[in-house]
Order: sequence, then structure tokens, then C-alpha cells
Amino acid sequence: MKEKVILAYSGGLDTSALIPWLKENFDYEVICVCGNCGQAEELEGLEERALSSGASKLYIEDLTDEFCNDFIIPCVQAHAVYENKYLLGTSMARPVIAKKLVEIARKEGATAICHGATGKGNDQIRFELGIKALAPDLKIIAAWRNDKWTLKSREEEIEYCRAHGINLPFSADSSYSRDRNLWHISHEGLELEDPANEPDYDHLLVLGTTPEKAPDEPEYVTMTFEAGVPTSVNGKKMKVSEVITELNRLGGKHGIGIIDIVENRVVGMKSRGVYETPGGTILYEAHQQLEELILDRDTYALKADLGNKFAQIVYEGKWFTPLRESIQAFIQSTQKYVTGEVKFKLYKGNIIKAGTTSPYSLYNESIASFTTGDLYDHHDAEGFINLFGLSCKVRAMKLQEVENNK
Repeated sequence: MKEKVILAYSGGLDTSALIPWLKENFDYEVICVCGNCGQAEELEGLEERALSSGASKLYIEDLTDEFCNDFIIPCVQAHAVYENKYLLGTSMARPVIAKKLVEIARKEGATAICHGATGKGNDQIRFELGIKALAPDLKIIAAWRNDKWTLKSREEEIEYCRAHGINLPFSADSSYSRDRNLWHISHEGLELEDPANEPDYDHLLVLGTTPEKAPDEPEYVTMTFEAGVPTSVNGKKMKVSEVITELNRLGGKHGIGIIDIVENRVVGMKSRGVYETPGGTILYEAHQQLEELILDRDTYALKADLGNKFAQIVYEGKWFTPLRESIQAFIQSTQKYVTGEVKFKLYKGNIIKAGTTSPYSLYNESIASFTTGDLYDHHDAEGFINLFGLSCKVRAMKLQEVENNK
């Protein structure tokens, strides 16, 4: 019997070419695995394409709810944002896919896992660190780093597929390089390869429209959270994946969540891309809006620092590590009282606060009001300021003394 290899399969150009390439160069039986993280119509026709390309089997595994509950929500709760902009859409999806690849490899008795991530990108790191952490005994084949991979361009890959009787529903020059799941869609390539070029949004956008073309009337949205997890939108109870789907619809309509970023990849280079994350941008903002009321100052400050670290960990593919687990445990403990209702309005790319309430709010009107209340005596501030500024005063006195003695 031939050895089996599990191929991380998207149905795109790279992974379509990999099926005959693996059979020719390694004599493997190729079993394709596609992790459905909510990439919608991209899954259409996938089985026929995989089998006609030479795969013996295709698994299409629905990972949407696991992706949302176990990977997206921890990042939302951490407010994990890479380099102040990127909401980790691809980064969060890779570990759940890697987990499924290992699971199917065990089920099928495979000896290797293959991926089509390039040698220039982050995904090779994310896939391989996940596989190494979960199955250190499995061989990993990274085609783009393999000496037997001689295809150097999309044009060569398309010609290779045609020579092997594989019909592809796309051409070399008509599309961006995209990655899509329920959380976001990324766009790279074409005019985006030069940061001097403005994105061709009319050609590029998939999930929504630009703020200029959004409706001229704002739209109010109300959300509820329980222990840091979104539970409803506009009064309708929903599971997390349904919340994100509805927020994608609303955010896309109003031009929310479009970013143009030059980011620093793990491998050391800068790359330019446009990301659409309409629902995710709303969810991050709504969660943050609620936390402002509930978390005390010291916890809020430390959580911000750890949120940045959490984003770096996820971006670098280190999901299955003790450090990620430890930071997530801290973040989870901060969410105990993050319960309440958030209201905002969406208008031409903006998310505008319209009122937040929580039974655990630390905002006290009697203290915060300009009107003197029983809980705060203005005179108390004098002693506090004297002590809080003591080191500043002592230093100034010393400098003054030295200057006077010259």
C-alpha cells in the first residue's frame, strides 16, 4: 500500500497543482482536507475538483463554530490587534485547521502533511508550528521550499494543471491573492504590491462597500454580552457564528472595517494588503465599549499590554503553547463581569457610541458628576496630590538647591 499524505486543500491554484505533484514526486496517496471556517461559496465544486485532480478522498470539515468559539472569542476578549490594525483573521484560522489536519492524519494513518503556503509568508510558520505541537512524529512537506517544486509563478502553475487535465475556474491575471473565512477576507497582489498605488476598491471589495458609497442614513445596533461573549444582536439571541454573520452584513453595508496596511511578517519582510473585517471590527469595538465600564484601572492597563502580546503570539503561529494558554487564562478571568448591553450607530465607516449599560458598571454618577456627592470630598484631593507628586517636588527642590549653590 502507498503511504498517505494529508493535503491542506483550499481548491485554489497552489493546492490544485499540489495533488499531481505529490503523486509524481513522492508516489503518495493524496487525501485532501478542507477546513470550512466560513469561506462561503469558495467551497462549491471543491470535491469534484479535488477528485478530478487525482486525490483519493476529500474531507470538508465544518470548523465554523469551533473557530468562532475557541479561537475568535479569546482574541476578541484579549482585544488582540497586530500592529494596531490587523484583527488576525488568517492568523486565528490556521491553528484550528492545523488541528483538524492532524486529526484526519491520525484517522487515515497518514505519515505526512503537506501545505501550499509559500516560503515568504506567515502561514508556513502557523501550519508547521501547529502540526509540530500536536504531532511531532508526522513529516511536513512544504512544497514551495522543496527542491522538487519547480513552478515559480502562477502562470507556470496554471500550465502545469492544464497539462494534467485540471480545469481551473480562474486565470493568472484576473484576481487578487485572497484568504477568506467567516471573520474576514484579505487581498494581496495586483496593484497592492506597490504601496504607492491606491487600492482599486471597486474591483477589490467582497464583503462590503466603501464609506463613500455607504447609506447616507446611520443605523442603530444593539448588542448584549454575557461574561465577555456576544449573545444577541438587535434583540435576537444568536450563537457567536450567527452574531458575526449578522455583523458582517451590517458592517459591510456601512463601509466598516476596511484597512490598508503594510505589516511586518514573521519572516522579516514587509507586505502590503487590504483586509475587510466588517463584523469583527464592530465586535471588537462593542466589547471594548463594555469593558470600559466594568474593568478597574489596573486590570484594564495590564490587559492592554497582554492583549498586544496575545496578538503577537497568534500572529506568529504559537497558538499551541503554554504562553498562549497562560495569557488566555488571565484574559478569561477578566471577563467574569463583562456583561451588559451596548448600543451604537453605524455611519459611513464609523462606529459611534450610543449608550452602554451593565449591572457591573464601575461608573458611579454620584462620584463622577460635577455636582458634589457623598462619596467624594474635593478636599481629599489635596493630600493625595501632595503624596502623589512628592517625588516630583523633591527632585525639583534638589535641582533648585544645586543651582543656587553654583
